[in-house]
Amino acid sequence: MPEQPQTSKVVTIAAAHAVHDTYSGFLPPLLPVFIEKFSLAKAEAGLLTVFLQGPSLLQPFIGHIGDRRDLRAAIVLTPAVTAVCMCLLGVTQSYAMTALLLVTAGLSAALLHSVVPVIVGRVSGQRLGFAMGFWMVGGELGRTLGPIVLVSAIAVLGLEGLPWLIGGGVGASLLLFSAVRGVPPPRPDQSKRPDLVAAVHSMRHLFVPLTGVVLSRSFMLAAFTTYLPIFLREQGASLWFAGASLSVVEAGGVVGALVGGSLSDRIGRKRVLAFSLLGSPILMVIFLQVTGVGRLPLLLALGFVGLMATPVIMASVQESFPENRALANGLYMALNFGIRSFIVVLVGGLGDWIGLRQTFLICAALGLLGTPLIAFLPGTIDSKAKAHQPHDDAD
Repeated sequence: MPEQPQTSKVVTIAAAHAVHDTYSGFLPPLLPVFIEKFSLAKAEAGLLTVFLQGPSLLQPFIGHIGDRRDLRAAIVLTPAVTAVCMCLLGVTQSYAMTALLLVTAGLSAALLHSVVPVIVGRVSGQRLGFAMGFWMVGGELGRTLGPIVLVSAIAVLGLEGLPWLIGGGVGASLLLFSAVRGVPPPRPDQSKRPDLVAAVHSMRHLFVPLTGVVLSRSFMLAAFTTYLPIFLREQGASLWFAGASLSVVEAGGVVGALVGGSLSDRIGRKRVLAFSLLGSPILMVIFLQVTGVGRLPLLLALGFVGLMATPVIMASVQESFPENRALANGLYMALNFGIRSFIVVLVGGLGDWIGLRQTFLICAALGLLGTPLIAFLPGTIDSKAKAHQPHDDAD
């Protein structure tokens, strides 16, 4: 692994990530449109998120392959494929076709998110938290721009005009190609790399407590990302304001991801993670007590505090398993998206039953439950032990 981060490659890959996730960010503000267009219940609308995120369950297998094979040729196509699928949502005429497009986009996103963070890690030097933060900045920036791009495009072009936006994904694929072609492919030492079952079994000391942390966070994330536009629309906000409010959350997440990742390199992973898990539910409760424009700074704070934990966890996972980084990263991403997909449907069902306001309060309470589990995470998460980890053979 190089001592100094190759910053230009980190930035270029993060930019491609931003464009890719801009298209992924189209779905939440489209949910109110689909509810009206297809006469859906909230749980059925939430299920569309599962179609997009469900393929992430394949990420451990993709990561296992990525530790042993050069997947760059497939990776560079992912922004273009995702762009095509998400833009065609504007012209789909059935729930089934919408679901098919989302599953295809989900497969494309699963490939990108399971392998590319490991490439970023290979060029990060000793600043893995910083590099993961920058990777997340790209994603959060994309999800910030996505709702605004979507609602603005609908205002100008109409829903059927979304396919005109496909060109951005093609450009991002070219950008990603320029960045990854100079990164050496994996050169695995098979004597150090166990088979899939054995490798996953060896990771249980991290993933058992981490599962509880992810489960707890998922309630909060489902509330203030997926269902925020629907909540605001029910309170009388316009479609544009509801979508833009989600962008405010993601804007806070852009800063939170960069600050959280860099700060965890200095003061330790556990401290930053605890701050995020404790702060998010408190901010959620305050948000529900405020009305009007006073909600905007709270949404910024929710994004900053709530989303700063993601690069911290990703850095922890990669530094804990240097010989199987893509597998470990893929396992985390599958765990995260799989649990979150289930929670999204559950939260939608609760919203149908008792209303979104009460559901958000329940999500805030459940969001606190993961905090004690941080103490059971491996000690390397709270130290700079990555400087003493053996170097990855691929670096």
